[in-house]
Amino acid sequence: MRMKKFINDPRRIVPELLEGLALAFPDKVRLAGEGIVARAKGKAADKVRIVTLGGSGHEPGLSGFVGEGMLDYSVAGEIFAAPGAPKVVEALRQACAGAARALLVVLNHAGDVLTANIAMQTAAREGLAVKMVLTREDISGGPNPDDRRGLVGFLPVYKVAGAAAEQGASLDKCLEIAERMQLNMRTLAVAVRTATHPATGHPIFDLGEDEMEIGMGQHGEAGTGRMQLKSADATATIMLQMLLDDLAVSAGEELLVVINGAGATTLMELLLIFRRVAQILKEKGITLARSAIGEFITTQEQAGFQMMIARLDEELIRLWDAPCNTPFYNRI
Repeated sequence: MRMKKFINDPRRIVPELLEGLALAFPDKVRLAGEGIVARAKGKAADKVRIVTLGGSGHEPGLSGFVGEGMLDYSVAGEIFAAPGAPKVVEALRQACAGAARALLVVLNHAGDVLTANIAMQTAAREGLAVKMVLTREDISGGPNPDDRRGLVGFLPVYKVAGAAAEQGASLDKCLEIAERMQLNMRTLAVAVRTATHPATGHPIFDLGEDEMEIGMGQHGEAGTGRMQLKSADATATIMLQMLLDDLAVSAGEELLVVINGAGATTLMELLLIFRRVAQILKEKGITLARSAIGEFITTQEQAGFQMMIARLDEELIRLWDAPCNTPFYNRI
């Protein structure tokens, strides 16, 4: 099928989409260099900056969460590709200007991690006060945490670390909070239809009309196996049980649940999935403490969703509830 998208020069997609973001939300974000999105309003010099990096084509992730109470800087790469280390170093220099400190949040994808490691080495040589946390909560990667990809779990990590930074927490405390959040979350994705690469028009993968694949990666990486397309209730039941087992959730615990649309899945479908998740948690005596349903990181017109659960404690709930003001996530 021929790709149908409203784009201009495929080589200019990223700078044009970032320009559009800054023009649409001038009270929240600004462009601070090529591929660098920064929060529009300044921050006290003694407060930690939260920085991230990642490929474009997944909007609103990741630059859509720059703003008060979440990210201070986002470094955007080309479509489905990590940015170069020099851009990340430049963002870290800006973040650490005036002896400020920064926490770099990186999703566990090979290109992103390679870029981040090079940037961290340069930052260390320059004496910048930067620490890094890696999100890796996709259980389809297997039991080894190093093999688990970072999916929509970035959202609660940005949220709680950003809130802690906004409240004046130290860099070590922001890192501890981000690590605690990341260690207590699990994600699983499912896809029923592929996306096309907006610069080439090529499909990312193939699925039969009556097939779905649980464990699909952010870019169409193979999952745990294909199966016949199932109902919303059946799909939610399979995925949630896998997540609960992996996180070893017990009755009486409090969970955050995020249902993230992949790009072409309707809100109707996401709410049907969430309904079944809420029912199951109630049946098991597990508290649905907080939730978020919508599109937070997408893959163009891919159809499917990501289900994320996270174990919460009193401090994480307080930080999740703290105010934030970004283009695509706000709490008052």
